[in-house]
Amino acid sequence: MSTQQFERSTLRQIRLHVLPTDRYKTFAISAYIGRPLSEEDVTQTALVPFVLRRGTESYPETKQFREHLDDLYGAGFGFDIYKRGDYQIVQFRMDVINDRFVSSPESLLEKALSFLGEAITKPAAEGDAFLSKYVESEKETLRKRIESIINDKIRFAAERCIAEMCKGEPYRLHPLGELKDIPASTPESLFAYFKKWLAEAPIDLYVVGNTTLQEVENIVSRSFRLEREENPGYTRTAPQRRTGETHVVVERFPVAQGKLNMGLRTPITYGDDAYPAALMYNGILGGYPHSKLFLNVRERASLAYYASSRLDGHKGILTIQSGIEMQNYEKAVDIIRKQLEDMRTGFISDIELSQTRAMIANQLREMQDSAFEQIAFDFNAVLSGKERTVQELIDGVTNTSIAEIQQAAEGVFLDTIYFLRDEKEEAK
Repeated sequence: MSTQQFERSTLRQIRLHVLPTDRYKTFAISAYIGRPLSEEDVTQTALVPFVLRRGTESYPETKQFREHLDDLYGAGFGFDIYKRGDYQIVQFRMDVINDRFVSSPESLLEKALSFLGEAITKPAAEGDAFLSKYVESEKETLRKRIESIINDKIRFAAERCIAEMCKGEPYRLHPLGELKDIPASTPESLFAYFKKWLAEAPIDLYVVGNTTLQEVENIVSRSFRLEREENPGYTRTAPQRRTGETHVVVERFPVAQGKLNMGLRTPITYGDDAYPAALMYNGILGGYPHSKLFLNVRERASLAYYASSRLDGHKGILTIQSGIEMQNYEKAVDIIRKQLEDMRTGFISDIELSQTRAMIANQLREMQDSAFEQIAFDFNAVLSGKERTVQELIDGVTNTSIAEIQQAAEGVFLDTIYFLRDEKEEAK
């Protein structure tokens, strides 16, 4: 396992994180740009990277933009938009081959970082406006992306459960924004927002490969032209706590299979010492094929087509997803509640404990084989303010006892039950 550490500095109000290693034949580059989730900005933030991928000042036509990537020996360029806690994160990614493996007369790392810097800070524009043809085209792309979630009832049910559970909280918002807000964006208004976004958002730039922090600093100083007074950090809010009755929501759509989702709150987040116990809790409950939900709800009781759980460690929210026959709603709710109660009472077998430890440890070790996975893991520390190595997390998981998992379970509260079912009237 790699013991090399990221080296860090701040330049042009950008936090730089460089992992010098000769382990990979390519350079992996990621730029994270964050923004607090808000109803006013969420759709504009989502639209910006779609427009940025269309062209730059030097390569204003999309065909030129893509041909330049081909000239960089087929360099990859892409982006993701997601949420971590109450932040909407845009991540730009590039990978380019190390110069040593091709006959390039110039530094491909420099060319890639220069290209990324221009893509982010010098987009194709006319005065103080994006090119109209790109904005209109990408508004349509974003609309289709959001509609695809609505049409995928598994994803739709998961989003609706979060929206109901987190009413009044930024976390209720989807990172791709809202359909109703797309038409309002114009080439002028989106460009003005883009400038504000770049001036105010936390920016973290990662490079993994056969380079040095000094080399990256030299390139970034030339390639990223930003007018920023500071680079804000990420502020952390305590997980929401709620008591009282579990909120139950039933919605009807023309669906053939019911989608039963549950939203649970935990006071434990990534920055807490008890985070390994929360990871183990989720793993034993529904993270893997040997987990309680999969075995008891799907396999033994044959009540669900799928049953699993997922933890957002930056928000303190755990969600359960399952697909069931309409008539099995009550039975499924009861048996899922039984699994939650078993976690609370520490009814955990040695096999569940050992298999979950092994699964989590293997996933963490495999992460070391991917430069982008190492970057994503390190970015958790930026978001949470808690630095821990992969090995420290593996050790934490390996040493977590049933009593510690039970203690984590005692803080878990079933907040919301969401059921997406068909439109047929139930028999009286």
